[in-house]
Amino acid sequence: MKGLVCFLMLVALVALAQPAAAADVTGKWSGTFTMTGPDGNTDDSAAFMVLKQNGTELTGTGGPDEGEQWPIEKGKIENNKITGEVRSPDGALYKLDLVLDGDHIKGDVTVTSPDGQTMKAKMDATRAK
Repeated sequence: MKGLVCFLMLVALVALAQPAAAADVTGKWSGTFTMTGPDGNTDDSAAFMVLKQNGTELTGTGGPDEGEQWPIEKGKIENNKITGEVRSPDGALYKLDLVLDGDHIKGDVTVTSPDGQTMKAKMDATRAK
């Protein structure tokens, strides 16, 4: 009996020592994308992502809506931090630095245009029903 109690305590300690696994973000996410231009003006538009999580690897697509999607490259999720890149057909590169926060994926996106101009954007998306 004493051995069983020690074993159960050891299992409990190991379970507590393990970092909490991030929730699976696999699925469709929709929300807003707010870009701030060099002149300080903001432009709000829609954002839509289809994500597939396999451990820490994140694949899928992102774009303005479900019909216009581009592949996510270098996608990763570690704990609740999401990173990756999306390149639009016009050559703009969107670098994702997002966080899973409850039922939201939100954070910063750095957009580099084909001519090298960089702009900042904020994204906030929720799981699509």
